[in-house]
Amino acid sequence: MEHAPAWLTNSLIYLGAAVLVVPLSRALGLGSIIGYLAAGIAIGPWGLGLVSSPQDVLHFAEFGVVLMLFLVGLELEPDRLWSLRRPIFGWGSAQVLGCAAVLFGVGYLAGAEWRVALVAALGLALSSTAIALQVFGERNLLPAVSGQAGFSILLFQDVAAIPILALLPLLAGVGADTHEAVTGAARAWQAAKIIGVIAAIVLGGRLLLRPVFRWIARSNTPEIFTAAALLLVVAIAALMQFVGLSMALGAFLAGVLLAESEYRRELETDIEPFKGLLLGLFFIAIGMSIDFGVLMANPGLMALVVVGFLVLKCAVIYGLSMLMKVPYQQRPVFTLLLAQGGEFAFVVFQAAGPDVLAPAIASFLIAAVALSMLVSPLLLVLIDKFVLPRYSLDGGKAMDEISEQQEPKVLICGFGRYGQIVGRVIGSQGIKVTVLDHDPDTVEGLREFGFRVFYGDATRLDLLRTAGAGSAMAIVVAVDDIEQSLEIVDLVREHFPQARIVARARNVGHLYQLLDRKVEFIERELFESSLRSARSVLEVLGWPAHEARESAMSFRRRNQKLTADTYPHYKDRAKLIAVAKEGRQQFAEQMAKEREERQRRAGKDWDAR
Repeated sequence: MEHAPAWLTNSLIYLGAAVLVVPLSRALGLGSIIGYLAAGIAIGPWGLGLVSSPQDVLHFAEFGVVLMLFLVGLELEPDRLWSLRRPIFGWGSAQVLGCAAVLFGVGYLAGAEWRVALVAALGLALSSTAIALQVFGERNLLPAVSGQAGFSILLFQDVAAIPILALLPLLAGVGADTHEAVTGAARAWQAAKIIGVIAAIVLGGRLLLRPVFRWIARSNTPEIFTAAALLLVVAIAALMQFVGLSMALGAFLAGVLLAESEYRRELETDIEPFKGLLLGLFFIAIGMSIDFGVLMANPGLMALVVVGFLVLKCAVIYGLSMLMKVPYQQRPVFTLLLAQGGEFAFVVFQAAGPDVLAPAIASFLIAAVALSMLVSPLLLVLIDKFVLPRYSLDGGKAMDEISEQQEPKVLICGFGRYGQIVGRVIGSQGIKVTVLDHDPDTVEGLREFGFRVFYGDATRLDLLRTAGAGSAMAIVVAVDDIEQSLEIVDLVREHFPQARIVARARNVGHLYQLLDRKVEFIERELFESSLRSARSVLEVLGWPAHEARESAMSFRRRNQKLTADTYPHYKDRAKLIAVAKEGRQQFAEQMAKEREERQRRAGKDWDAR
């Protein structure tokens, strides 16, 4: 019988492990990253031994990080990136140099040879771009202060990787002749290649990419457009690697150049599935790469190194977050995400070579970094459970503890312009209200005015429980985003059936989806205020106030009837259009009759005014 090719067998193993372990991890509330890491440990050399060469997989899976940076670049227009130049180079350099200096000092004082201490410090000072950006995105923090600060620092780390790698051959003791050669014509040629490639990416991105994508789009072949998107990222990554620069940095630059393009959303949609799969594979490879032989040989030393560098980096980064004025509520997550080791540390420790790092030391440090990446998501769970509910955005006083003992009668999810009115009306009657909002600036501002508002993403079940959803009589869903609104409604209906849901509908489509979920109390956010404005316009035109009100109320009743009539058919577009047209025709005829009757009674032609 013919054996299956290795790639097919390995694909079966990776996908099977991910499908089995990741849903279980999410069900336990540990998140998908821990699931991928655990799957990698399970199938790796120190687990079931189904895969024996994790490094080969890691090199391929690193492309997931490249795709992620491309998508991040698509969200940043050049003007916005330029506005971040100071945090990127200012705070980024402060983080890398600050952490490296502290780690080097401790390592050197502990007895490590200075070159070993320096390389270890530089590698451990870097953070995991893949984990940090994914967590920032999942928590809606990328637009927040901590997300912008974290992104700036991570982007600088990609740039800093270039001089770090250039430093390694010098530490290895390059001979005088070789050193002269490197610093002469070869170095000039290398600089020319770097400048040429970056110029080609910038100019080509400005002049060629849009016409090329326009030409491809006219072919009306979706799979070719997807192939072109992937080709773009692969080509730029290959160019950057050719000149010794970061592939992820090149992909990010390409994304920025396309941020203002009309094809931005199409590119995001096409590349997102590949990014997710490759990032998952990347985390699996990290789990497989943990050398438990080194861990078991020196468990005490390994624990000391992992805890030690995490604590030292946390101290430096937390201090930096205070200088950067990151809100209190965001500092724990910001600090931990930048304190863990990063994937680029593997490259640094492997590139150092035996002349600087002995193989045993390099293997030990790689295991320490991988363990920090495994431990960090677990620490995030503990921060969510025990730290964030007690943290304050107010520098002067501690935040009221959110606990189920507060037993609010009303929980409001989203405290923007809509939720604030609801909260103020209810609060004016002395009714206990708890509010959740994920915009830290909104929370901080409203707490200064005395509102009991807490920072948190209401789409998270654990936060809803902590905020007292289990005892609330009414839960008001007033968030802006339609998908988040529906997700909150689903969570409430499944886990807190005692609460009645009062929901804000952004539009008729949102209204229909809420009706599908059997929500009883729904208000279309602009409907009533628009009717009031229409009444005012009629009064300005000379209508008596009572007739203007009667006309608006008549429109209100018939519009609500038309919405109810079309609701059963909203998933069948053809039927929906037919019913809507018929209803609107009847509606127009009825309104015309009422208008004629009113004119007859008044003896005036209101349309002539």
